[in-house]
Amino acid sequence: MAASQPAATPPSPALTEPLEMVARRRWAPLARVSPHHLALAAVLALSALLNTYRLSQNGYANIFYSAGIKSMLRSLHNFLFVSFDPGGLIMIDKPPLGLWAQAASAKLFGLSPLSLLLPEAIAGVLAVALLYRILAGRFGRLAALAGALALAVFPSFVAVSRDNGVDPLLILLMILACDAGLRAVETGRWRTLLWCALLVGLAFNTKTLAAYLVIPGIAVAYVLLAPGSIPRRGMQLLASGALMVAISFSWITFVDLTPASARPFVGGSTNNSELGLTFEYNGFGRVEGQVGGPGKIPAGTGALVPASPAPRSRGRARRAPNAPAAVVAPRRPATLSNGRARNPIPFGGPPRPLRLFGVGLGDQGGWILPFAFVGLIGASLVVLLGRRRSPGAQARTDSGRAQEGRRDPRLAALLILGGWFLVEAGVLSLSKGIVHPYYVSALGPGAAAMAGAGLVAFIELSKRGRWDWRRLLGPLAIAATVAAQLVLLRREHYLEWFVPILVTGAAVGVVALLATRRFASLALTLTFGLLLVAPTAYATTTWLAPVEGTFPAAGPKEAIGTGGVGINGSNLRRDRALLAYVSSHHPTSRWAVLTDASNTASPLILLGSNAGSVAGYSGIDPALDGPGLARLVSRREARYVVLGGVFSTRGGNRATAAVVRACREVPPAQWGGVALAYHSLVLFDCSGRERALARP
Repeated sequence: MAASQPAATPPSPALTEPLEMVARRRWAPLARVSPHHLALAAVLALSALLNTYRLSQNGYANIFYSAGIKSMLRSLHNFLFVSFDPGGLIMIDKPPLGLWAQAASAKLFGLSPLSLLLPEAIAGVLAVALLYRILAGRFGRLAALAGALALAVFPSFVAVSRDNGVDPLLILLMILACDAGLRAVETGRWRTLLWCALLVGLAFNTKTLAAYLVIPGIAVAYVLLAPGSIPRRGMQLLASGALMVAISFSWITFVDLTPASARPFVGGSTNNSELGLTFEYNGFGRVEGQVGGPGKIPAGTGALVPASPAPRSRGRARRAPNAPAAVVAPRRPATLSNGRARNPIPFGGPPRPLRLFGVGLGDQGGWILPFAFVGLIGASLVVLLGRRRSPGAQARTDSGRAQEGRRDPRLAALLILGGWFLVEAGVLSLSKGIVHPYYVSALGPGAAAMAGAGLVAFIELSKRGRWDWRRLLGPLAIAATVAAQLVLLRREHYLEWFVPILVTGAAVGVVALLATRRFASLALTLTFGLLLVAPTAYATTTWLAPVEGTFPAAGPKEAIGTGGVGINGSNLRRDRALLAYVSSHHPTSRWAVLTDASNTASPLILLGSNAGSVAGYSGIDPALDGPGLARLVSRREARYVVLGGVFSTRGGNRATAAVVRACREVPPAQWGGVALAYHSLVLFDCSGRERALARP
């Protein structure tokens, strides 16, 4: 009997299918990609490009935070208490979350400039994507694309996204909180509102009370628009508020309940309390005015080395005048030979309604503010008077039952995002304390959202069948924005060739908008794109040079940093010589050298030294006094102290005064320093001077 033959294997369909059919099937998913997805990908790619191109040139950027991250990696104790120095003497004056995120990146990828900078750049891109998601479901894809693009090119937002500060993470968490708040308003679910509260609490642990600026809009929207009875809504808000407070103050409570002897001193505070720091220096002091702010910079409140070249009497330093430095409305600082400002602009102008367009703040975020303000009005009119549902919006459900008769869901978005925009603008405009120009970055999401919502509102108003005054809002927004940009471009002497194009293009857009309804959408969209050209170009100036880490700002004439460890070549050689001398002359184990201010110690820490600061970031914190320093010297935990540097004119604290009085100055020739000059460093050896240090 013949053996059975195996059944023949049928040919593969891929071998018999025509090649064009195979190609069509393989490329079908790409063919189904809609144009708005491609547009969103382009916006996100632009955001990533703005945030990351030539990013490595920034070095360690904000060296205060970078040195703190390096110290935090030394021990769990330093990590938990965000210690600035490896020895755990003083804390960074910010909550921990943003710093923990950077420390996690450094732990995972190794400590380097990019491992500290990339998390913030990525947070910036994610914020743009999230803003698109929020707007697309309420105002449509055009508004979402316009808002996302406006945020991506917002100059101050780009500047902070290229730094290692905590602002990009703060902004991302605040946008996430707004997203959760919107879903809570639309659904009325407990878990969504509690999630919103959790996100606000996390944002608080990134930059304290700045996170709470989203709360008014969320609370008002929930009270007015959420499903359910008023008592139920009130109970939900109370419960979520309790959760928010618990999350917000959990780490602060942990720090303040820890005995002061078992943790570092709370940097930036006057009473060694995180609670005091939160509500004073980092809180209401920013609004009401504070030491270190405009007009209240301390000068000569303690004994330090002279601030100008002068012979130094043995054992005593000359005091600077005991008067605050006067700070008036900012002016463009003196420029260097490269055209850059010698020093950064530290504060905005005096509190006033138009402060956001003044020197210091205007060029960082004023480019689209008029469009956003008028856009908020136009979108509100469309929602409140038009009584129309948003594109693609559907009624939400709560516990399986449809909630009919609710207001247009765009209204909740206007209350939450528009409320954030107005509250942020009001606080930045009227605060009397420290308002650094990069604070404008927090205005970006609200301004961008209102600009996108306003764009579609102007289009809808322009297509109405009958003429009414609301059709003038679009031209008004365009004209006001062009006027603001002309002022900014002229003041900054930037992109002057673009001025005729801007004016002509905007005029054509306004005429097309008023003359015809058929092309209103195209005219408005193209004009809005034209209005984003100048801020986009201004944002790209952050590529030209290393960022000024403490005051990150866009602009071709803004002060810049040096990259690397944050100091120039001569100071780098000086610091290396200082560390070489100290390391070869019996340094102590816990701190090889102590300085008066943190920014003097930061390069030393980044260069590998166990350095520390006895008076915190500004050089005036009461972290240590003479007897305290004497105990450290007697336990061989400290020996060498360096005084001088940028903040030496602020006067120091009792420990620095004790050093000047009691310790032996090491001649500059011995360690490689220079003769006493403005902001020079003076090295002291406190070995054997314990009794003199402890003397009142």
